[in-house]
Amino acid sequence: MTAAAPTQFSLTRLGLTDFRSYDRAELALDGRPVWLAGPNGAGKTNLLEAVSFLIPGRGLRGSAIAEVGRRLPGEHQGRAWAVSVTVRGPQGETRLGTGVEQAGAARRVVRVEGEPAPPGRLAEHIRQVWLTPAQDRLFLEGAADRRRFFDRLVFAAEPAHAAHVQAYEKAMRERMRLLTDGPADAAWLDALEARLAEAGTLMAEARARTLAALAAEIATRGERPFPQARLSLMGDWERMAGEGVDFAEIEARLARALRQARDRDAAAGRALTGPHRGDLSVLHLEKDRPAAECSTGEQKALILNLVLAQAARLARAPDAPAPVLLLDEVAAHLDARRRAALFDEVEALGLQAFLTGTDEMLFEALAGRAQGFRVEPSGVAPIA
Repeated sequence: MTAAAPTQFSLTRLGLTDFRSYDRAELALDGRPVWLAGPNGAGKTNLLEAVSFLIPGRGLRGSAIAEVGRRLPGEHQGRAWAVSVTVRGPQGETRLGTGVEQAGAARRVVRVEGEPAPPGRLAEHIRQVWLTPAQDRLFLEGAADRRRFFDRLVFAAEPAHAAHVQAYEKAMRERMRLLTDGPADAAWLDALEARLAEAGTLMAEARARTLAALAAEIATRGERPFPQARLSLMGDWERMAGEGVDFAEIEARLARALRQARDRDAAAGRALTGPHRGDLSVLHLEKDRPAAECSTGEQKALILNLVLAQAARLARAPDAPAPVLLLDEVAAHLDARRRAALFDEVEALGLQAFLTGTDEMLFEALAGRAQGFRVEPSGVAPIA
């Protein structure tokens, strides 16, 4: 079989230093999809996590920055660590790096072409969508997990969304400190609630836009062997945004609701209204059944179809890098038909995906279409 052509946006090199189980690792990549096979505990997911730190945030495991540095027996804190990649795009190659310069540091530094840069600059060069075993219970866990999952989808298309979420959460914490610890100064509370209303409305509108885009994308995917989903956002503010209510009106209503809820929030010790309370609802379209009531296999397929829909729409976005797909232990949970469909779709979209599995046989259908690496506790080696 003729080798697949490299994607227009892709990683051509991945380097790790003192990251998780690796003292050093270097992968030379040719732009095609990548599969990583090896026993449990060998470090496959660590490689995916390293890639996931090349966007703002805490990576696909949600780990604290100080946790990911390599530790030998007897060492009480992680070492200084670094992850670097070379990204190829239409304008050439760009070097990106991140890590901490001192052991135990709580904040990481980012470099673009060797120069310090704010984390937000990473989104100009690389976008990511991932699916991990931790998300297998997405429909069974609490609303907070689904919000975080959906907000990552929003962020991949609208990088400013992360800043709006951070601004909202910071103002919410400050407001709650005033309400619970005092002094509950009315003027300062008004100012904080104005910040909350502005950031919260921006969040709600971004979520509503992403929901509409994903729903439209999923509607085109009926011929694929993955179940379709009907998505909705369960939150007053997202609902208003989706119905086209004017920004200023949503902002005013949210500010008023926060002001009226001061006594109730103080008594509860938490804010009981706002976009931080929303939820993502997913319905298996063919069975007309909530995802939480579907089988484990159906839930996995629903999430995968959602992730692939996200990747497909991002791949068509003009003037933005195509997404890198990180799919941890996904192939093993699919039957042969769906596994082949997944590989075909990744290739058809022209995306670089990183897939992991314990058995090389899972990736036989990718022969000539992807790069394979064997991951052992002793290191990483390419498979010819």
